[in-house]
Amino acid sequence: MAQLPVLENAFLVLSNGKVQDYGTMDNFNRNAWPEHEQKEAHGRYVLPAFCDSHTHSVFAAYREEEFVMKIQGASYADIAQKGGGILNSANKISTIDEKSLFDSSLQRINKMIDSGIGALEIKSGYGLDLENELKMLSVINTLKEKLSIPIKRTFLAAHAIPAAFKDKKRDYVDEIVNHWIPYVGNKGLADYVDVFCETGYFDVGDLRSIGEAVAGSNLQLKVHVNQFTSIGGIAEAVNQKAVSVDHLEVLTEDDVSKLKGKNTIATLLPGCSFFLGIPYAPARTLIDNNISVALASDFNPGSSPTYNPFFIWSLACIKLKMTPLEALNALTVNGAFAMGLGHSHGRIFKGYNGTLILTKPTPSIDYFPYAFGENHTQEMLNI
Repeated sequence: MAQLPVLENAFLVLSNGKVQDYGTMDNFNRNAWPEHEQKEAHGRYVLPAFCDSHTHSVFAAYREEEFVMKIQGASYADIAQKGGGILNSANKISTIDEKSLFDSSLQRINKMIDSGIGALEIKSGYGLDLENELKMLSVINTLKEKLSIPIKRTFLAAHAIPAAFKDKKRDYVDEIVNHWIPYVGNKGLADYVDVFCETGYFDVGDLRSIGEAVAGSNLQLKVHVNQFTSIGGIAEAVNQKAVSVDHLEVLTEDDVSKLKGKNTIATLLPGCSFFLGIPYAPARTLIDNNISVALASDFNPGSSPTYNPFFIWSLACIKLKMTPLEALNALTVNGAFAMGLGHSHGRIFKGYNGTLILTKPTPSIDYFPYAFGENHTQEMLNI
């Protein structure tokens, strides 16, 4: 993860919808591309677009009222107990029509693309009943059709226990496992199924049931896990062949050992730690144990209301103690692998047909995370 191939004084040829050639200027044959527009990039970098593999970017409204509660000392759990948190977003989803939800989400995601994001995962999870979960998936599918970047769709009905199933969690899990997952899979509405395996939400038994429902279908498993407590979710997620385990702010030695040598990617979400004031995931421990690490924004209205990939890059360096190159790899190629795009996105190669970032002038690649909070993108190059 600490190695990043860089070409200085380079050229890059984009033609017919893909990268045709690249190399150093010493080897550039201008006569081979006589009709092409030339774009001067002196002092700038051309980077593969970021791959944000964990977002909740389709939602009805922000929750800035909870921000004040946090400032006054309320914890994430305190806010949830008062009707805030995920249930707050679920109430807002239930009152918005699909077109309005699409229009507001499209505006946000266009801003994400302008910030440098070239591949995106979007979760449902604010519906918490089949009608509203399907409304969210319908919006995500429409976004996928309308936008030029690849969008991966995740069904996250097991995000919280809805009020209608209070004290009847098992009944809710049975509904998800026996009816909703088969329906979503058969209709081709999602790529992944996710579950929030955490104290007070869904336990290891629930994760096992959901993972078994996913196994053998055209869906794959992702897991929110170890955000606040370690309850055995990582071991079960690995056993269920989850594509990624996301959060990991709390890790035990046993959790780390279960991830070693496995294909499950550890996706870290430092924007959430920053906003909630909770511990940051131990990235160095994971990397030092040769565990694949990705970084994502966790963009959502409650615990990480930012999509700025450059800010996530800065947090990874400042708080997770990742080097700038490790963090860039985690935000690009590893993020791509965390959503099944590792062979097509996250790196520049001949034939690449994704989006590229032309940065603003900068003294070095280390400057990007150093100058935190700034959008360093000058232009997105759509091939």
